[in-house]
Amino acid sequence: MGAEGHADGTVGKALDVLDMVASHGRPVRFSDLLVQSQYPKATLYRLLQTLTHQGMLTLDPDLGTYALGVRLVRLAHAAWSQSSLAPIARPYLDDLSAKTRETVHLAQLDFGQVLYVDKRNAERPVEMFAQAGKVGPAYCTGVGKAMLAYLPPDALETALARQSFHRHTAQTLASREALTAELQAIRDRGHAWDREEHEPGIICCAAPILTRTGRVIGALSVTSTTARTTLEALGALAPEIKDIAAKIAAAAESWRFPEQV
Repeated sequence: MGAEGHADGTVGKALDVLDMVASHGRPVRFSDLLVQSQYPKATLYRLLQTLTHQGMLTLDPDLGTYALGVRLVRLAHAAWSQSSLAPIARPYLDDLSAKTRETVHLAQLDFGQVLYVDKRNAERPVEMFAQAGKVGPAYCTGVGKAMLAYLPPDALETALARQSFHRHTAQTLASREALTAELQAIRDRGHAWDREEHEPGIICCAAPILTRTGRVIGALSVTSTTARTTLEALGALAPEIKDIAAKIAAAAESWRFPEQV
């Protein structure tokens, strides 16, 4: 698709620019964005001006840098309240965390990737990638595979096309064929594993959160390390994880969640 031919028009281009600014994790100069951008200089400048005028970005006039605007904080708070499982799931995560004393993750799908929406740290916390608000790969995480496994065929096809299949560790399922076979195994047993597929030493057992009609609205996992436990020990928690996932689904039944796969 050409730089001026975005399928979603000006709105799509503006969101692309917001994503670019966010990806830097710090205030960024126009020249840096221009190197990264698919849009001509004049188009990029116009989009940045519009986003700044609308409060979606801020411009530091002294440094000449752009950063995400405070208006996004208000929108993010509204999205958290209206579209995230986190407020509904909070007491269930607390309960699972207290029982297992391990790290608990709650996630939803975001355009084929994993968005971690809440987390409870283990009794003895371990540093790991997954944090609330972070986006991670679906194909090599327990929560990601748990959700992919229960998508309808068309949605699964779309989500698979968005996977990078980068090999993070020696255990990563780095091909579509390997992942497809794994997804069938997940459907057969009802839960997913992370066998050190995303980070060395990090393992988990995960279950999908499904509505009564079988629609995927999230996933739940208990995560630990190979230094502290085993996959077999985590597997013994699978019935408890599935029970909590079912309780979250029941509590969410009257809510409407956007489907972004």
